Amino acid sequence: MSATAEESTGIWATIREAPAPVKALLVGVFVNKLGWFLQVFLVLFLTTSKGFSDVQAGTALGIYGGGSVIGLIIGGSLSDKVGPRAAVMISMFGMAAFVLGIAYVPSYPAILIVVALAGAVGQFYRPASAALLTELTPKSRQVMTFALYRLAMNVGTTAAPLIGAALVAISWNLLFIGEALAALAYAAVAIIALPGRKPAELTDTVAADPAAVEPKSGYLAVLRDYKYVLFLVCMFINAAIYMQYLAVLPLHMKSEGLSTWWFSAVVALNGFIVITCELLVTKVVQHWPARIVAMIGFVLLGGGLAFYALPGGIAIFVIGTLLWTLAEIIAGPTMFAYPGMAAPPKLLGRYVGSAHAMFGLGSALGPFLGVWVWNNAGTRVWVWCGVAGAIGIVLAYLGMSGTATEEPALDITPASEPLPSESA
Repeated sequence: MSATAEESTGIWATIREAPAPVKALLVGVFVNKLGWFLQVFLVLFLTTSKGFSDVQAGTALGIYGGGSVIGLIIGGSLSDKVGPRAAVMISMFGMAAFVLGIAYVPSYPAILIVVALAGAVGQFYRPASAALLTELTPKSRQVMTFALYRLAMNVGTTAAPLIGAALVAISWNLLFIGEALAALAYAAVAIIALPGRKPAELTDTVAADPAAVEPKSGYLAVLRDYKYVLFLVCMFINAAIYMQYLAVLPLHMKSEGLSTWWFSAVVALNGFIVITCELLVTKVVQHWPARIVAMIGFVLLGGGLAFYALPGGIAIFVIGTLLWTLAEIIAGPTMFAYPGMAAPPKLLGRYVGSAHAMFGLGSALGPFLGVWVWNNAGTRVWVWCGVAGAIGIVLAYLGMSGTATEEPALDITPASEPLPSESA
């Protein structure tokens, strides 16, 4: 690839030449994630401020996670039906209302209902945002754009617990007000900067043949794409074994006599590398075939987790963490950009929503499965993670296109320009 081609898809060129709505989405998700307090502090709030038991608080957190998975599925359909801008607005306005409601509802059953609704509605924006990024970005720059999107989310998510702790020190109510304000800020970004209609090429297609873009069978059409279904299983496996660093790793390190400080250190190592290095790695791997990138990611993810099964103390934990962190920064942007590459325009939101939902489902079930295996098989849980990674390699080879990221790198003009914003 020529130097000019590499520069055209570089970090600064991608940021500088991105359409205004893409920049707005990056800013909006960053601000929203700065107020990402509910999932982090929900258990503590329910046990300390509301006086509920640990089991009741854990149940509420599980319901929040289940609602989030359902919300991702609904969000994909909503994005296809009403457009990404409207879906983001519905999500953020609804999230602001339900988050505030959690602080004031009087009973535990009511809290469960509001928590479930907050989890669901609060996720509508994710498929919509990803779909809009895909629509407004040329294929040669989509992986880099999603790397920037992940960076905005990661930085915001990393800072959120610190901000939340400061707010809790003043008042629990202030915590929920802060998250509601962050959601409203993202809604304001959507109103001001996001296009109110789909890109011109879809509008033209509607004019020529309205039936051509009307998704008649919804998610059934996604399921009929058997290769994409294999990719969805890849997303589930990826999330399920990835989450073991939060579920099983602390238990394993504790059993080895290592303090909580060491666990915090390896987690911080992962976060530091992802935030500082992912864009630089993406600058190189964005030009590789999506299938190859995903397969390399599964080799490193499964291998890094399996490495934990070896004896050797803290050195083993550090090396294993470095390996699966490398998987994250190599394959993460491509895995989240791929649904937009594989989707037909009329089902873009559903393709993206199904991928996010499968990743969310894996994130929810992975810790439960991992801890169960740890309790019954000890360190062999890491061997099973390696086996799951190997299955992911095969599924990525069979289910993902080998040419999705091989678009001409100099084609930096989006297929269509966004239409002017209009009121929702």
